[in-house]
Amino acid sequence: MNKICSLLLVTFCTLQGFAQKNNYNLIIGTYTSPGKSEGIYLYSFDVNTAEFKFRTVAKDVTNPSYLAVSKDNKFVYSVAEAPGNSAVAAFAFDGVKGGFSFLNKQTTTSQGPCFVAANGKNVFSANYGGGSMSVFGIEKNGSLSPLKQLVQHTGKSIDPKKRQESAHAHQVQFTPDQKYIVCTDLGEDQVYLYNYDPASKAQVLTVKKTIKTTPGSGPRHLAFSPNGRFAYLAHEFNGSITVFTYANGNLNKIQEIGTVVKDFQGRIDGADIHVSPDGKFVYETNRGDANTISAFAVQPDGKLSFVETVSTMGKGPRNFSIDPTGKYLLVGHQYTNEVVIFERNKKTGTLKDTGKRIAIGAPVCLLFTAVK
Repeated sequence: MNKICSLLLVTFCTLQGFAQKNNYNLIIGTYTSPGKSEGIYLYSFDVNTAEFKFRTVAKDVTNPSYLAVSKDNKFVYSVAEAPGNSAVAAFAFDGVKGGFSFLNKQTTTSQGPCFVAANGKNVFSANYGGGSMSVFGIEKNGSLSPLKQLVQHTGKSIDPKKRQESAHAHQVQFTPDQKYIVCTDLGEDQVYLYNYDPASKAQVLTVKKTIKTTPGSGPRHLAFSPNGRFAYLAHEFNGSITVFTYANGNLNKIQEIGTVVKDFQGRIDGADIHVSPDGKFVYETNRGDANTISAFAVQPDGKLSFVETVSTMGKGPRNFSIDPTGKYLLVGHQYTNEVVIFERNKKTGTLKDTGKRIAIGAPVCLLFTAVK
């Protein structure tokens, strides 16, 4: 009898472990204004079947559009795009029980935070409206320290009608070696590389290098390859992708490739870019009048070759995410209020609509985390 009970217990634990490996947490940042959503949403997501289930929502922050999760999955940091009260917020996160606990928020002292990045010691926001970056320390309990540094961009570029009358920082992230910080500036047509001193109290970031992009292109989001050797930069205004090699804090351009047909008419509004977990494919979304996602195969030298462009099946594909196994690609549509789930062919890179949708108001940022 004891042997049977022991065998059943082992079987149960094995099945539980298998189920946990198939299930991930899906965290979604949204725009709460004008009232289509309530905050930061948490779903469970099965990477075998693309089945999902709502778990909870954190309602403590206005417009938590972009998010970052700590490496240990214990904390979530979000921007708070509140007019006149822009901030970054910190939450304790329990991925097993499925809960957020608001810790605190700190003002960015600069308007329009639109992207957030974090490591174990500091949190960074890219402030679109203010054309700057804000740097915060992380306290022992995961909460944010008061502002440590405000890094102000001051330039502009050639097209004031396309929001290039002043600096507009759009994304901030770490380089693969964790030694530098990269910031794209849509208003200046520049990419900044900053030296990173995590122990500094006031000068965490100092400029290492700036890279000029094609005038009027509007650099928006950049994604590194899993091996850390290449970087892919999506431009908002012309929808092009610039390919760079990366090493020791330096980006060197090797290719420029388009994402729309040459005779395309209308606004492109390039949005987001990601590399598949295996590093074999790059995907980029366009909003505006396009509402498409394009797939590119990565060649051995890092350059891209076109695979396909398909409709995202909605309007305003702001952000997308590929699940950790690479099987599904999820696109958040800001204006049609849903997440569209595509199945991804790992061999060809092509996408197939699963017909599954997550109904949610103004989704902007999608992040997968392990359940632990």
